[in-house]
Amino acid sequence: MNTYYNLQKDIPMVEAQIDYTFNDKNLLALAFIHPSFTNENRTIIDRHNERLEFLGDKVLGLVISDFLYSHFPNHPEGELSYLHSRLVEASACTLYLQKIDLERFLMVGKGETLNEGKGRETILADLFEAIIGAIYLDGGKEAARRFFFDHFEDIVLSIMQKPQRNWKAELQDYCQKRYQKPPEYTVFKEEGPEHLKIFYVQVHLDQKELGNGKGSSKKEAEQSAAEDAITALERGKGG
Repeated sequence: MNTYYNLQKDIPMVEAQIDYTFNDKNLLALAFIHPSFTNENRTIIDRHNERLEFLGDKVLGLVISDFLYSHFPNHPEGELSYLHSRLVEASACTLYLQKIDLERFLMVGKGETLNEGKGRETILADLFEAIIGAIYLDGGKEAARRFFFDHFEDIVLSIMQKPQRNWKAELQDYCQKRYQKPPEYTVFKEEGPEHLKIFYVQVHLDQKELGNGKGSSKKEAEQSAAEDAITALERGKGG
């Protein structure tokens, strides 16, 4: 079983895998402390990685925004936003983390499981963002940018080369053209603890329900609801 002492001993191994040496080793260690571990081990450590995850989410967004703005000078804002959302979503962050093989260093409480599914994906995505946040605090934006593109440029290009349907944009276009008004999205239920929240969303037009969806973020749930609506329309059941 992982212990905080073992994590501290493993820091040089983690640094070797990310090709970055920390000035403040405690920052890197903190990135691997899940809130569930802190809750069960407050006599050992009284902090966890949620603040680093918050910061890393913003840093990752900025790094990717810079990249898209520079590499696609003729793309309109809507297309850049869609590409950006695909590159920072939880599934992408999980791919990034798995490539550098750091999941085994994550410290979680005994009551937390890392089974397959959205819960596991969210935990691993949060870990990746916490690592980005730690690198940013220790070495600045350029260190974070270099780390990201040195390791994950191939994944970024692969994601961008596999176009996915933008369900919300398609539904918006359909409703505007047919009814001259946009659809509306409503969160009707939330489940789970704060770090594993699941959102349930309905999309409707003039109080008529078009579709339902769920996801680990409101945006993801809205895309899921829009996909449900478009699928129904394509089967001739809607509109």
